[in-house]
Amino acid sequence: MQETSQSPRKTSVVAGAGPRQGDRTVAAWDLPTRAFHWLLVALVAAAWASFEFSEALGDAVLKWHRWIGLMILTLLIWRLLWGFFGASTSRFANFVAGPVTLINYATSLARGGEIKYLGHNPLGSLMVVTLLGLLLTQATLGLFTVEHNDLTAGPLYLLLSEAGRKTATQWHRFLFESVTLWLIAFHIMANAFYALVRREPLIKAMITGRKPACRYKDGDEAVMARRPLLRAGLLLMIAAVIVFGGIWAVGGRFLSMRPW
Repeated sequence: MQETSQSPRKTSVVAGAGPRQGDRTVAAWDLPTRAFHWLLVALVAAAWASFEFSEALGDAVLKWHRWIGLMILTLLIWRLLWGFFGASTSRFANFVAGPVTLINYATSLARGGEIKYLGHNPLGSLMVVTLLGLLLTQATLGLFTVEHNDLTAGPLYLLLSEAGRKTATQWHRFLFESVTLWLIAFHIMANAFYALVRREPLIKAMITGRKPACRYKDGDEAVMARRPLLRAGLLLMIAAVIVFGGIWAVGGRFLSMRPW
């Protein structure tokens, strides 16, 4: 795959520095990144519903929950790949912040100022990386879980002992109910704070892909990858091969997984 030809221009600017250029907007997020974000939201909600209401759905063996889990895992693997081949604002190298950057940003925010970022700000990048890591861990644990009986199990459950399956199942539930759900709620509140108090259209930008023109620290405009949809489609196929091919390669078993 051909790489983007340039990196975003770095400009160190504090919030409010420099006038906005009227109503002009600039590219901030590519379409594949935005599609990933909202599809992941929908799939996580569907995973929760398919487990909590499995009896009402007539799905005693949780086949839909397990299919959704595999879709989430595939999507997360795709995002890891996209973090190297996507637009400038989607690449981990451009938004994963170190401790010093995090402290400086948090200090500036606490003092009423703020360094503007076109992509994820340092605190936002910490939240994104944490959520991706948690969801990836939980989805992987789901491959080894057993629910109710051996007819309701992840495709790799035979690779663990009975005690190992029990542990994987407990952590699979604990991470979602006691950690991930709270972080998702905090993520929503943080975005609402930026939208209502800071007047920054973070949510709108993740829908439209654009932000108001301004001098941003991480570049004036996102550098898009060439042929993003083709590139994203190829990476999605690679992600699916990694997930389903990997499960098949180690002898995984898809028990009671027919979608009809």
